[in-house]
Amino acid sequence: MKSKRIVPLLLSLVLLLALAACGQKTAPATEAPAAQPTKAEAAAPTQPPAAPTKAPTEAPTVAPTEPPAPAAEPVTIQVYYPVAVDAPIADILQGYADKFHEENPNITVEPVFSGGYGDVQTAIQTIIDGGGEPPAMAVMLATSLYDLVNADAIAPLDDYINAMDDGKAYMDDFVPAFLENSRYDGKTWSIPFQRSAVVMYYNKDMFKEAGLDAPTSWETWAEAGQKLTVKNGDTTNWGIQYPSGWPYWLFQPLAIGNGQNIFTDDCHVAFNDPKVVEAVQFYIDLSHKYEAMPKGVQSVWPSAPTDFASGATAMIVHSSGSLNGILKQATFDVGVMPLPGKADGTFASVPGGGNFYILKGAPKEKQDAAWKFIEFITQPEYVADYSINTGYIPNRQSAFDTDAMKTYLEKTPQMMDAFNALQYAGAEFSIQDLGEVRNIFHDYLQKAYNDEMSAQDAMDAAQKDAEAALKPFCE
Repeated sequence: MKSKRIVPLLLSLVLLLALAACGQKTAPATEAPAAQPTKAEAAAPTQPPAAPTKAPTEAPTVAPTEPPAPAAEPVTIQVYYPVAVDAPIADILQGYADKFHEENPNITVEPVFSGGYGDVQTAIQTIIDGGGEPPAMAVMLATSLYDLVNADAIAPLDDYINAMDDGKAYMDDFVPAFLENSRYDGKTWSIPFQRSAVVMYYNKDMFKEAGLDAPTSWETWAEAGQKLTVKNGDTTNWGIQYPSGWPYWLFQPLAIGNGQNIFTDDCHVAFNDPKVVEAVQFYIDLSHKYEAMPKGVQSVWPSAPTDFASGATAMIVHSSGSLNGILKQATFDVGVMPLPGKADGTFASVPGGGNFYILKGAPKEKQDAAWKFIEFITQPEYVADYSINTGYIPNRQSAFDTDAMKTYLEKTPQMMDAFNALQYAGAEFSIQDLGEVRNIFHDYLQKAYNDEMSAQDAMDAAQKDAEAALKPFCE
């Protein structure tokens, strides 16, 4: 009896379902999306699954997610930096800090202008000596490495580098000459930033008018300087100017160009090596014998580029970082080259400038933030931009591949000339107790130049005093 009653009911149900299907022919699907095909089905589907025309009426059930990570605590760091070239460094760094903050809202970077390179280091040491908290990072001379390590003022950077996706590739991309003063005692202590080289700027128009080619030796350099020196009453337009700032740095290419740097390692100087003494004598002869540059106190560091750009001197030895300022002022064709060596066809230069250091006395969270800013500002695009706007040589090789740098080099080939000078570069003077040893060399070099001592006697005395200064650090 029950089976007889079921049959009519089933027929009625089938009829109702058929009518319902006809009535819903044009209505969008309301059921949940079909499950994803299995791997076998995905490999050879008979028909692509139809996309639903309407969102499902019920949200699919999903597993509960982890609560979002708490926002990073805000941190503010300071960057002490110097200005050593004619460029709007303050505005440029502030612009980078603002862009960095946009990408890292929890980190605020405050660039703090602190004078020259020596002023930056002095300001930081004063804070440390007084028991205060130093800035998280600073731009200081690459050659200050030993003094900073000895003072226990800076933190090694290897943990940060090793934590990068490819820290080795990052470090290998820096110009090799700029990394020479970054490593010590098996550790990396600094990252190249605003780097330069000693170059000679020369007035191509003056050379052309005088029928001179660019010098290729000490002799042709001295003769060109002599010929291009013009005296008119009390006024003299000098053939060569060697500014008084950073005498050890500007002198080094003379020694290197004669086959001997002024130091051999971080504990030994070569001030009285015969080749260094000969270079000192040539430096003296440029003024005393050839009368190609003034005797006594030379022009000060900032005025030399202006003197050159105004035509008051035909050649200056200066930093490649002054390139942009010179090009903005000069109305003539500016040449840039390494310094001529003693032998014909030889040249010499030396790198210079500042690196980024992270200060050990800053809290860990500030050190971490400082490293993030270093990574940010040493991206190839920012390296290229900084070079274009300051005249500093790009510190990373990949910066030369950026469109901005390629365009800049087409208009400013002198930047590539400055970069190419590095192929003739020796190591910049970097030694234990650098400040003291450097001052010893400066004092005796000036005495020799002023005829107070012979080149040999001055360098013998400098050697003796330097060895005494180094003894406590190198025994």
